[in-house]
Amino acid sequence: MTSTGLHHVTAISGPAQRNLDFYTRVLGLRLVKKTVNFDDPGTYHLYYGDEAGQPGTVLTFFPWDGAVPGRVGVGETQQTAFRVPRSSIGYWTQRLVAANVAHEAPQPRFGNTVLAFKDPDGLSLALIGIDGIESEAGWSAGEIPARHAIRGLHGVTLLLKDAGPTAAILQDVFGFTEVAREGNLIRLAASGDASHGRFVDLWAVGNFMRGHQGGGSVHHIAFRASNDAAQEAMARKLRDTHRLPTTEQKDRNYFRSVYFREPGGVLFEIATDDPGFAYDEPVASLGQALKLPPFLERDRARIEAVLPHLA
Repeated sequence: MTSTGLHHVTAISGPAQRNLDFYTRVLGLRLVKKTVNFDDPGTYHLYYGDEAGQPGTVLTFFPWDGAVPGRVGVGETQQTAFRVPRSSIGYWTQRLVAANVAHEAPQPRFGNTVLAFKDPDGLSLALIGIDGIESEAGWSAGEIPARHAIRGLHGVTLLLKDAGPTAAILQDVFGFTEVAREGNLIRLAASGDASHGRFVDLWAVGNFMRGHQGGGSVHHIAFRASNDAAQEAMARKLRDTHRLPTTEQKDRNYFRSVYFREPGGVLFEIATDDPGFAYDEPVASLGQALKLPPFLERDRARIEAVLPHLA
């Protein structure tokens, strides 16, 4: 199997406006799609990424007012990391201080500089300083200089009782390869030439407490499939070789999805690269209007009436 890494990461947050302000104004990501949770249309589904929302750059949220805080533990995503030039870590440290964002001192990990911090709901995030990516395009709406802008996802860290079964799925189904170990962390990298979302770090902690989802926790992580055929091949291997059940394919308008629970307890998704976020609006105006799937258009007035206003 061949994978080019992560497609997106989806998390749970508190109030939508606070979430929007943090990710677009503090971190400088672009709101590339404003839609709703297709299974709970009274809730927004907000997508943030680069200019076009390329696979491997996107972090999405289900924002719920009054969301009960989650607890990170075994079977959860412990951290979601973005890529920035190594020379930008000083800029970002100062920016987080100025914005009163809780953060840790920069520290080394796998040869890179890591600046860990939390969003307003306590979601664990990091900026990974990487050499040689200064020439990559980064979305900038003006407040953050383009040279310091985030360059998509770096990867995720999964907190697990045992890394072995999860590593087997990543390697056999998604084509990842173990590339490094550091203490209790095992790093796996996707095949292919995509630079965004290439890494999954496995942190085995034994009989640590189980996590539970809520505000500030990751709901699921999605891996890329180039098309329906590649997705079906992955799903078939999960079912036939690993005896892991998958859902039927679900149409999410901007990609098509299959879900399953990997052996360590984390919810995984396989998402197609096509058709992308420009499916129902031009790239130039991504994220400006509320977009609904065809089956919800008849309920637009009711849905808009219950969703909080976003400025």
